[in-house]
Amino acid sequence: MSSGGPSQPSPYTPPPAPPQHQAPPATAPHPHHAAQHPPALQPPAPQYSAQQYAQSAYMPAQFTQQPYASVLAQPARYAPPAPPAPAPAPGLPALPVPKRTGRVAMIWLFGFLGFLLFALIAYFGLFLGPLASVIGLVLALIPLAIVFFVVRMIDRWEPEPKSLVFFAVAWGAIAAIGLTLLVDLGLTWLFGPLGDAAGAVVQAPIVEEFWKGFGVFLVFLIARRSFDGPVDGVVYGALVGAGFAFTENIQYFAISLIEGGGAQLTVTFIVRALLSPFAHAMFTSLTGLAIGLAARRHSSAGAALGYGVLGMLGAMLLHALWNGSATFADFFQLYITVQVPLFIGFILGIIALRREEARLTRARLGEYAAAGWFTPEEVTMLATPAGRKVGLNWASQLRGDRRPLMREFIKDATTLAAVRQRAITGRDPMAGADEQALLARTRAARAALLAY
Repeated sequence: MSSGGPSQPSPYTPPPAPPQHQAPPATAPHPHHAAQHPPALQPPAPQYSAQQYAQSAYMPAQFTQQPYASVLAQPARYAPPAPPAPAPAPGLPALPVPKRTGRVAMIWLFGFLGFLLFALIAYFGLFLGPLASVIGLVLALIPLAIVFFVVRMIDRWEPEPKSLVFFAVAWGAIAAIGLTLLVDLGLTWLFGPLGDAAGAVVQAPIVEEFWKGFGVFLVFLIARRSFDGPVDGVVYGALVGAGFAFTENIQYFAISLIEGGGAQLTVTFIVRALLSPFAHAMFTSLTGLAIGLAARRHSSAGAALGYGVLGMLGAMLLHALWNGSATFADFFQLYITVQVPLFIGFILGIIALRREEARLTRARLGEYAAAGWFTPEEVTMLATPAGRKVGLNWASQLRGDRRPLMREFIKDATTLAAVRQRAITGRDPMAGADEQALLARTRAARAALLAY
């Protein structure tokens, strides 16, 4: 008796028989033959091909038992399909998240620097001559390389963007020196030439430190998200000062060669390139330090300008003391008693600032570790000098020497800590986008480091 519902087909039903295309008999069979050959009670079982069985869910035994070369050659009864290939992974996000206004300002500023560069080349070629200018340029590269190496050592904890590093050096070497020359010419035209003492102790410190400090403030304005604290300020200030000293040394070395020959050039080179290569870098770093303190405290541009003016006053006083030691007193005696202690104090201050940056990095990464993004051991490796050294040594022993990956891991983690600090102070509305990008980058770096 039917249950009323449709009958369910069996999953093991053989495929339908192929249609039989047989011509009907032309005449009916003879009764005598029909009596001799009675019809079969059941029709013969249809014969199916292997291809038809392969297209159905039913497979008789004769089609499953196939000969193989060996037992090992027999395939498994269930062969799951290979997983589909994932979509191409997007590239890791770039950092920091670009800001259109900053890019436009950089384009205009570099255009301005290019114009001043041609003017400076014409000035040196016209007033100093090509030969003396080239010799001065080659010799000026030596103190620039010394200062740049030391500044980059300071900047190793959280490296600044290369474009901003280049801009800082270029501003000091081109804009600050060019604008200083224009102001000096204007003051000479208005008030007449000043004496050597007044020019060295009053005019030079005020005019030079103003334009150098203005360059550091420009970096703060156009790239505020890369200006995280006092160490960044010291780095940018020292780079601007190094660029200024480079172009100024070209002038001093060329004039010494023209006026006194090789002997006077040698003395000038020893005093400016070997005994005091960090003078301008140290002066302007005070301005950068003050602006960096303002950046750390979530100050506005106006507050950063006020801090910068205070730092600039300190830079002017230190610059005047330096020039006065060469004008009114025995340079070498004052150099040993005043300048060397100042330089040592400068180095100790940099060390203290670096330790504070390491402490802040460890604290911020510790908050991510509490949320599960890092392990406590990773925080120690990423936020301490000793841990970084151990991490790089471990990465060098991995297959393929994965120290570059470890350096990227350290760099992104350090930047992540700085981004979180900006988010906490609320001074960066795009900190959330940076944070998500950096978290993705650190996870990818960890996976690449631990990959077989």
